[in-house]
Amino acid sequence: MPAVNLDNIHIVLQRPRYPENIGSAARAMCNMGIRHLSVVSPENYDLERVNKLATHVSRDIVAGIQVHEDLSEALQAFGYVVGTTARLGKQRQVIHSPEKLAQQLADLSQNNQVAIVFGPEDRGLSNEDVRLCHALVNIPTAEFSSLNLAQAVMVICYALRASTVEEKAAFTPKLANRRQLDGMYDQLRDILIRTSYINPENPDYFMNNLRHFFTRMQLRAREVSIIRGICRQINWHAGKCYEDGFKEGSHRTKENDKVKIG
Repeated sequence: MPAVNLDNIHIVLQRPRYPENIGSAARAMCNMGIRHLSVVSPENYDLERVNKLATHVSRDIVAGIQVHEDLSEALQAFGYVVGTTARLGKQRQVIHSPEKLAQQLADLSQNNQVAIVFGPEDRGLSNEDVRLCHALVNIPTAEFSSLNLAQAVMVICYALRASTVEEKAAFTPKLANRRQLDGMYDQLRDILIRTSYINPENPDYFMNNLRHFFTRMQLRAREVSIIRGICRQINWHAGKCYEDGFKEGSHRTKENDKVKIG
């Protein structure tokens, strides 16, 4: 399934009451990589107040805003129109999540201009507005269903944006092969017997537990090499301690013999 084509997505604000909400919506769009914004019959279209909330990063979106007097006229160029609604009912066939909307728009947005319409802050889209829409989308909320206009724009834009981000394939490490693991287990068994950590009469009983432990860890070749290096170092150190002890014992024996002869 293709990703949503964000270049063909247009946000349409129907009768927004506050210029600051227009600016905040533009900023949310900028965050999510959606660039086209239209406003229909705004109550107080004050660009200074719009830009104050849009901030400098989304000034280009504000500069490109298309202002219309009528929603029907504003939607003339769009092949598919989605309205946002908090009201649910039999008369309103609703897509029940922004994520499902993104799935539906994945194919449609490839070759069609798509408008997503948000209603006025105080009452949302009217029934007359809804008749101009091909589909409606609802943003699931808790008991209090009213969202700030810019918040609603952000949620929808985020869902569309998320559908365009390819998930990186999960990293799959190159695990140690059977020969490397068996060599490590043999070395571990030998060093554990030599250090009297396990019973030499029945080493497999403990080694089975150790095998299960390392199997859960999914060892890589480099990690097996580290464990075998530790075993070699322990073996070398144990041998050195034995030789040093043997030499010290031999030296003391010779000294005692000298004392007896004297």
